[in-house]
Amino acid sequence: MTAPKASSPRRLAVRRFLGRPVAVAGLVVIVVFIALAMAAPAVAPFDPIATSWSAIRKAPSAAHWMGTDENGRDVLSRVIFGARASMLAGLVSVLIAAGIGVPAGLLAGFAEGWTDAVLSRVVDAMLACPFLILAIALAAFLGPNLTNAMIAIGVSTAPRFMRVARAATLDAASNEYVEAARAVGNPAWRVAVRHILPNIIPPVLVQGTLAIAAAIIAEASLSFLGLGQQPPDPSWGSMLNAAQRFLTQAPWLAIFPGLAIFLCVLSFNLVGDGLRDALDPRQR
Repeated sequence: MTAPKASSPRRLAVRRFLGRPVAVAGLVVIVVFIALAMAAPAVAPFDPIATSWSAIRKAPSAAHWMGTDENGRDVLSRVIFGARASMLAGLVSVLIAAGIGVPAGLLAGFAEGWTDAVLSRVVDAMLACPFLILAIALAAFLGPNLTNAMIAIGVSTAPRFMRVARAATLDAASNEYVEAARAVGNPAWRVAVRHILPNIIPPVLVQGTLAIAAAIIAEASLSFLGLGQQPPDPSWGSMLNAAQRFLTQAPWLAIFPGLAIFLCVLSFNLVGDGLRDALDPRQR
């Protein structure tokens, strides 16, 4: 009889993740939001920017499940289309941040010396400024639209990825297989790309999942301030901005986009926590 094959680290991580019902529930909610964002034209019952002066601030009903806003636009349709801006901002911003922060962190941790010192001081200077304040300043400088908001959020988030990548690189570089790769004459770039980079992906992946949640909140904040998605295109943040004038007369205008932000951010945080536990090599 042959001994059963040991499960691969990937299968073990998947098994540990699926063993956390809260994280799986968060993943299901994220998939639903992504599906709604991608299929928004087919799913939304009304045109999100079409106004109707005969349906201004109507309460939720069979015709309009989430009511209508101050211009007679269907709130459900705007929430669905608003998911596009939030999902896009979260994913693109994190890709920008990872594209800047991971190579910089890998370089700082592997090269060490003055390179590490200079990059670390730049990161410390950026982290000294609160994340949202830095994003607002960059978005105001670049101009008010969704593309510039994503760039501003991505640049503001990059220092976090740089720190995570640097710490993981320093940890991986101390392993014996890296020393062996150096000893046989591999060039520095090959050691970094082939032997260190694959081992820093798990913490970067966890950081990316948590950063998406922060990016969604940042996009909503920038849109609330008029620096993100521009009207009449729907965004959860801009919907909350418009709703603040009607909190007593039409509370549903703030409840539903606020609930969408809450569920989306909570789900990404739950998935991030689940990934952190699942990818931890100390877990059994």
